[in-house]
Formats: sequence, C-alpha cells, structure tokens
Amino acid sequence: MAEELGCRMGQVEQMIRYAYWNSGCTGIVIGLSGGVDSAVAAAFCCRAIGADKVLALSLPSAVSSTADREDAAALCTQLGMKHRVISIEPMLAAFKTMPEFAESRYLLGNLMARIRMTILYYHANRDHRLLCGTSNRSEYMLGYCTKYGDNAADFQPLVHLYKTQVYEMALEMEIPEPIITKTPSAGLWEGQSDEGEIGLSYAMIDQSLMSLEEREWTATTPTEEKVLALVKKSAHKHLPAPSLLAER
Repeated sequence: MAEELGCRMGQVEQMIRYAYWNSGCTGIVIGLSGGVDSAVAAAFCCRAIGADKVLALSLPSAVSSTADREDAAALCTQLGMKHRVISIEPMLAAFKTMPEFAESRYLLGNLMARIRMTILYYHANRDHRLLCGTSNRSEYMLGYCTKYGDNAADFQPLVHLYKTQVYEMALEMEIPEPIITKTPSAGLWEGQSDEGEIGLSYAMIDQSLMSLEEREWTATTPTEEKVLALVKKSAHKHLPAPSLLAER
C-alpha cells in the first residue's frame, strides 16, 4: 500500500515538473485557503520544483476564519514557501457599487471565487508563473466548483484523486493535523461546510462515484441516484463553450 501510494505521488510530481519545464515559466503560484486540497497541492509543487519557486497567496474575505489564515501560514513555514495575504474585500466592495447589484449567497460565492482567480492569474502573469489548481476528483465530478473561478488553472495535480485519496496523501506528506482534521469548507459564508451544502459526506460521495464508474453510470441506491443527478447537472462545467468552430 505504501509503495503504491509513493508511486502515485511520484507520478503527480513528475506531471508538475513536466508542465513547469515545458512552460518556460519561472515559478508556480497557488491559492492557499487553509484547507486540505490546497495544502496537498502546494506540497506537491514544493516537492516537484522546490519551495523557493512556489508563491502561496491567501485571499481571505470578511467571512474567512482566523484559523484558516493561521493554518495556511503554518504550512508555508513548514514547506518553506513564500506567502502573501491579500484581502478580497476591497474588490467585493467595488462590485457592490455596480448598478443593480444583487446580493445572495450563491452570487457572492461565485463572485468571490472569480475575484480570487483574477488575483491569482494577475500574479501568474506578472511574475511569469504557472497557476496550480486545487480541485479534487470528487468535487470536479459533482461540479462543486465555480466555472472560471476555482476550477481554472494551468495544471491540476489533484483532479484525478477522490477527496478521500487526498486525505491519504495529506497524511503521507505530514500536512499539519489542524488542516487534515478541520471540517471541509469553501469559506463562502459563516458556518458553511462542503458536506452540508452537498448533503452527503465525502466518504459516501466517493463510494458512489466509484461504484457508478464501475457500472457505467447506472445507479442502484438512492445515494448513487443523488450523486448521478449532480454529475449530470454539472456536465456543462467539463465541456468547452459551444461554438461553430468545428464547422469551419
């Protein structure tokens, strides 16, 4: 088991090195939320090309927790990454002055994700860096992400790993315990949790996804039916924008 895990980790690191060397870039930038996905992705980047070439940006809003900021800072110290904190509140405030601005959890959540991605790509462009994504397979398949927000990246080291597998990697990499044991949350509003919003635990989601893939996406339980419905509903997030380009 340990040998297999080490092999899988080595494959991820090699993919990152390949993307980095072929890009001609001088480093990597990653958004560090204080959660396990971004922590593992950042650790992979540091192992692949060296921590001195990795810039971690924490992009809190008014509802972001102090614990998340502290955990992100502790991880950067442990890995040796450069770390900067940039509040997205001034950008959010500017959007709120827009005529006919409407506010809801859904609209603000998507707006925050896209503001964060804009800041990350600004630093990537400015410093000639690649942007590392932090999406895992579970959330990618369910569409639990914002289009052109947290699902945008130059490479995705975790998108082939289910959430439960990300936790396995985190333990092997000795990611700080507070990051591993905290309740997964996108931090979009106070008290928000990923599993609460989805309505299923990651263990149930992963088991259902694996079973559905084995049976060619035929559901046999109520949980699998719910997961399959979410997969179908979010299919558009995995496809290129419709166009007539292929007709030319």
